[in-house]
Amino acid sequence: MSQPDATATAQPGKPKLLDQVRQRCRVRHLAYDTEQIYVNWIRRFIVFHHVRHPLEMGAKEVGQFLTHLAVEGRVAASTQNQALSALLFLYREVLERDFGWLDDVVRAKKPKRLPVVYTPEEAMGIIELLAGIRWLIGMLLYGGGLRLKECLRLRVKDLDFERLQIVVRDAKGEKDRVTLLPEAVVERLKQHLAQVQRAHERALSEGYAGVELPYALARKYPNLDKEWSWQYVFPAPRPSRDPRSGKYRRHHLNSDYMRDAVAAAIRKLGIQKHASCHTFRHSFATHLLADGVDIRTVQELLGHEDVRTTQIYTHVLRLNAFAVKSPVDRFWASALKRREAGGAREAARAAGQTGGLRERAADGFEI
Repeated sequence: MSQPDATATAQPGKPKLLDQVRQRCRVRHLAYDTEQIYVNWIRRFIVFHHVRHPLEMGAKEVGQFLTHLAVEGRVAASTQNQALSALLFLYREVLERDFGWLDDVVRAKKPKRLPVVYTPEEAMGIIELLAGIRWLIGMLLYGGGLRLKECLRLRVKDLDFERLQIVVRDAKGEKDRVTLLPEAVVERLKQHLAQVQRAHERALSEGYAGVELPYALARKYPNLDKEWSWQYVFPAPRPSRDPRSGKYRRHHLNSDYMRDAVAAAIRKLGIQKHASCHTFRHSFATHLLADGVDIRTVQELLGHEDVRTTQIYTHVLRLNAFAVKSPVDRFWASALKRREAGGAREAARAAGQTGGLRERAADGFEI
């Protein structure tokens, strides 16, 4: 693999480096969150090396930065991998260079953890404490195994009330999938959509620019962004400026809208688990498997490319489903019986000794 030319410099007349990164992210149709994350890591990489241009650096400097994150920053393995992905994107997609093989990089150790799962009672308890739109979102997260962002990005056309299905578009890995639409949420969801449609019609009369469309659909179909079927199921209360196009659009709700409410419900119920909105997805998979649903079906509902990713939930099931009993459960009851029997014998022996002493006391001996 070729190393970047140390003498290479940025070409005049081109956009600034971070603007080039943003442009390339949009060409690749990366999510806006991903774009921000990549820009942030690339900026940190440049500042770490005293504002040197990436064309003047290579594998050595990338390795130093990643090692710094692991050793001094003590970041998690997923965070270090995120930084590496950003730098790979910079060199391969933006600068069209390859910094070569990374040697002697201290990698953050990735712990092997089982997913945290709610009990059915805990999941329902949290949802019962939610109200209005948050209740709808909670029901979809647990009832369909959706990631929070997937749920918030749902559009009206993605809901199939007749088949009780949700089509999750452009999910993780740019893949579509179909999952379950809980029947228990249908009526309230329809009522919610009727309110959203009325708000949408008012916004159109006020000069609303429409919703953001994926890829080049906006150019191909100029009025599609105003069509009801393309609107978000959970839109933000008010339209706002699109950070990319600058147009006045209605976006979906912010993730914090749901995260904060679920965190408050967890605290109120006293659930002592490191849980969040994403725990509903883990619980969805685990409870389906516990009900005997085929693991391949669960894999499709979750959108996992490899069934081995889904199999981790079978490990969670085994924690509570082993036929083998703990030695403590087997022997503690008998230990208690022995202790009680021994205590009774000691009490009887003590009572006998006391009786003998009393008899001798009556004979004139001091006690």
